[in-house]
Amino acid sequence: MTRPYPAGPGAVIVDGRTLSCEDVAAVALHGARVALADEVLPRLARDRAVVDDVVDRQVPTYGLTTGLGSRSSYALPRAELARFSVRTVRGRANAVGDPLPAPVVRAALAARVNGLAGGGSGVRPEILSLLVGMLNARVHPLVPEVGSIGASDLCQMAHVGLVVIGEGRAELHGEVLDGAAALRRAGLAPAEPGPKDGHVLCSASPLAAGQGGLALHEAAAVLTLTQAVTALTFEGFRANTGPLDARVLGLRPAPGQSRAAAELLAFLDGGELTDPRRARRVQDPVSLRCAAQVHGALHAALDFAHAALEPELNGSGDNPVVLAGTGEILSSGNFHTPALALAFDTLALALTQTAALSAERMRRLLDPALSGLPANLSPYGPERSGFAPLAKTAQALVAEIRMLSAPVCTDPRHGADGVEDDSTNAALGARRLSTMLVRLRQLLAVEALAATQAVDLAAPAALGRAPGVLRHAIRELVPRLDDDRPCGPDVDRVSRDVLGSDEVRGALRALTEGAA
Repeated sequence: MTRPYPAGPGAVIVDGRTLSCEDVAAVALHGARVALADEVLPRLARDRAVVDDVVDRQVPTYGLTTGLGSRSSYALPRAELARFSVRTVRGRANAVGDPLPAPVVRAALAARVNGLAGGGSGVRPEILSLLVGMLNARVHPLVPEVGSIGASDLCQMAHVGLVVIGEGRAELHGEVLDGAAALRRAGLAPAEPGPKDGHVLCSASPLAAGQGGLALHEAAAVLTLTQAVTALTFEGFRANTGPLDARVLGLRPAPGQSRAAAELLAFLDGGELTDPRRARRVQDPVSLRCAAQVHGALHAALDFAHAALEPELNGSGDNPVVLAGTGEILSSGNFHTPALALAFDTLALALTQTAALSAERMRRLLDPALSGLPANLSPYGPERSGFAPLAKTAQALVAEIRMLSAPVCTDPRHGADGVEDDSTNAALGARRLSTMLVRLRQLLAVEALAATQAVDLAAPAALGRAPGVLRHAIRELVPRLDDDRPCGPDVDRVSRDVLGSDEVRGALRALTEGAA
């Protein structure tokens, strides 16, 4: 059959089964088009036939022929079912705060489109086609940032539903319009939701999944940056790489540590430090000596998060779910996301451990008794402040990261008259990860600036490959620190234009290929 939105170069093919974090990032960050796999619309048509049959027979079914939440025992009149769908959307569009960034909305739409494409929701195929059309035409519903408690992202996704039915507000090419006007300008028409469609538009956890996908995509990149900046600090400190020896790590194979150590050694390849005999000290501070253990724990946390996120991106989070094979519609708990929320909390804690280590490595570079370098990395000695004041900025960043790492999945629960008596806060867990990653990248920029200064002062005969990439990129933008000057702009420049550079990230990623 012909796809309603044909695939083009770089298009993400949505089949309900294989969406990855990289696909989410391509759609959300790079504007990739979305195309439905050939089997999707026939799959949805089979599911919808079951919904229509249940409606015709007036079988009591949650959210279809009955009310929602505490009103689930109330039977809806047949003539009210379509109007109930519209009221479901309008009555749940209760999120507040500033609109989420367009990439986050696109990520949520991509996650929901894929969840619907896999079947189980019973939504009319036209609704899915419209959501795909909105993504490809860049019609971005304005979704306020606060409203989900993790028992489906109801109160936020309802704002997407408003635009689908021609209400609410949406951004199109930088202009905010009424939902109907945005659709019209994009050559799209609002949908007329039938029974169950309104509930489907609000249901599942696509905001948690989509924003979580973006967070995991960025977290993997930030972990690579962390390893590279650590390698740069190793060069400036002239650190001992003996603790990275695979034989040492094999005696206590903690999760992720061997992988982290192999990456660090790959980054240091080409320099002198891969031979531990070139180190200045027999034993270094823990922030250097145990970098592989801490960064390995972050690897493990990312693996856990990916395992928890994959079913959310590629499964049906609807309640109830449609089983076309048997013609049944059954109650479901698939909307509940405790594993995802726990994984986001775990990742937040691992990022905090990583941040604390970065700040401490930076401080060790400033201490001449430990680093063997001039105090505060100033070539003029104690009459200059050097990088000492920047250590306060590093500590402030760690404090904010630590505050954001507080678990959200254990908050008190509130239910609809005791019926909905548990929730997860998964969307909140994903949203705070975005802020944490920005702060961690700024912290790594602080460390990278200090480490680059340390390398300049230590003047090793040869640098490892990753430290060489970073030092070259940093020195193209920021001169070495001689006399005191404001360093905050330097930190922002390095965070944005070096650590945020696709070229630098790609070069570093290539260096890790083949590392065990």
